[in-house]
Amino acid sequence: MFSCSFVGWFLFIFCSLSFASSLHAPSSHENFKEELLVRHLIDGKVLSHFSFTSLLHNAAPRNPTLLGQEDVPQHHSVFPLALGRILREYAVDELHLSLNAGQWRYDRWGYPEEPSVGTGAELWAWMSDGGPMTIDERWSGLRNSLAGLFCASIGSMDERRTTSPRSSFSPEGDLPDWRGAANATGFSTHGMRHAFLPSEHVCTENLTPFRKLLPCKSLSGLAQLLDPHHLFDADWHGMGVHVRWLAGEEGGIEVRLTFQMVSDPLRVPGTRRRDWSFEALYGRTVDRACPVAQSSTIAVTLPFGERYAITPEPGHVAEGVAYYDVAEHVPLNVGIHWLDEFHYSPEPYAVAPFAVQRKLHGASQDRGQLSVTLQNKDTLMRRVKYVETLPWFAQLFLHTMTITVDDVQRDDLMSDLYYIPPIPHGRPTTLEVVLSLPPQSTMRVTFEVKKAFLRYTEHPPDAQRGWDLPPAIIISLVDRLRIYTPALLIDLATPDFSMPYNVIIFSCSLIAFLFGSVFNLLTRRFVVLKVDGSEVAPAVAAQENAKDSQDKSTPIPESEPSPTDSKMP
Repeated sequence: MFSCSFVGWFLFIFCSLSFASSLHAPSSHENFKEELLVRHLIDGKVLSHFSFTSLLHNAAPRNPTLLGQEDVPQHHSVFPLALGRILREYAVDELHLSLNAGQWRYDRWGYPEEPSVGTGAELWAWMSDGGPMTIDERWSGLRNSLAGLFCASIGSMDERRTTSPRSSFSPEGDLPDWRGAANATGFSTHGMRHAFLPSEHVCTENLTPFRKLLPCKSLSGLAQLLDPHHLFDADWHGMGVHVRWLAGEEGGIEVRLTFQMVSDPLRVPGTRRRDWSFEALYGRTVDRACPVAQSSTIAVTLPFGERYAITPEPGHVAEGVAYYDVAEHVPLNVGIHWLDEFHYSPEPYAVAPFAVQRKLHGASQDRGQLSVTLQNKDTLMRRVKYVETLPWFAQLFLHTMTITVDDVQRDDLMSDLYYIPPIPHGRPTTLEVVLSLPPQSTMRVTFEVKKAFLRYTEHPPDAQRGWDLPPAIIISLVDRLRIYTPALLIDLATPDFSMPYNVIIFSCSLIAFLFGSVFNLLTRRFVVLKVDGSEVAPAVAAQENAKDSQDKSTPIPESEPSPTDSKMP
């Protein structure tokens, strides 16, 4: 009896462990790797860049002509299934989504590890043409699906915020040609859609579904460091989702989840040292390695020309970068201690080769002037592409465009102009123009802007705050680096939404006064009574009449004979 029960329990435990290992063991056609880069910035801050990459080997995007047919079942171990279903449902070839909060400072932090650092939410995707659904229909479904997956307002990126730039956003991967009619560019049969929502910021509601897409969630691996209390306390933070297709035998569909943050160790009061550790930056340490990760690496850039001490000892150091293998060093709490104090310099640093400023001039609620200043700090001429996507309520007049270099008008420095005018209440402005920046010079581009008058139903609940304009994008044509300008706040003609309330209160008070007066005149009875030859008030007379009537209506009881009276003869 005991041996049978023991064998049964042994078989049950063995089958359970085998089933659990089969769930967590990645298949041969999937792999997952994670990386963390910690880089020191010249103003004393620390940049952290998390990257979680899943690759589905020998997989291709869905053919849009087969959307009306039943799709093949999807079985994945480490590939994010929730995101994969959305990609298959709308036949998306390439996808890039970013949610950022704060302003990236190129002058002090240089170029970011992920180029999409514009304030707010940015979404752009490549999709093949053809099939029962158009690209716009699939774009609408993609936005709403991502909004539900990441708990964000991505669904509000409708046609009033969607643009289709011609050549600003080239695909980072390969695009399949289902019709075999692609030209030399490789994406003639594809369509690209781009949208910006500058008022949307990343928060804990977005981070929670982001971590659920990881195979180890936040229980092990580098995802243990994704603590929202410390991530969202940084000076700048942002998350991104990037999907692309890589052709070839070693390729497939790649999904890369990223998170960037800029922390300030000097924020601690009473200290001038830049000492940091995982526990200080993220509030946690790496206690366990992710069992399904083929590689889990931490890279820390070492200071140059400064005295420091790093703990623990790295696995190996190459080209000024210390590398750690999480599987060999857990538990892991990397930290750097500086032996000297940090001296802050208020002077701007020349990190980026050129600087960009964007301003909106004019105090009028009808018109204004948009000004973009580009400063080339290099000794060579630079060719950049200036991309502007303004909402329809900020109408840009192209004929007022002027280009000046050191206060001298230079229209010859502009080429390859692409412009799509806005449609009121329907389509935003799209402007793409190539600018040639002379060496060691400052270029200024100005436009006249007309501010539209909105319907009262189109204003947001915080109408007095203003409207956010998405940032402009400067793309270097040499290395395809993208620079985002800060978002702008535009003041439109806003009605006084307190007036309806005041009118309602005044009207109700007037109606109550008139109705009460007329009602009293029609229903109240006025009586004048005389008592002993003198007039009394109606109220006093009414009280005396009521007392007299009460006295008359009450009967006077007869006196009963006393007991002594009945005994007398």
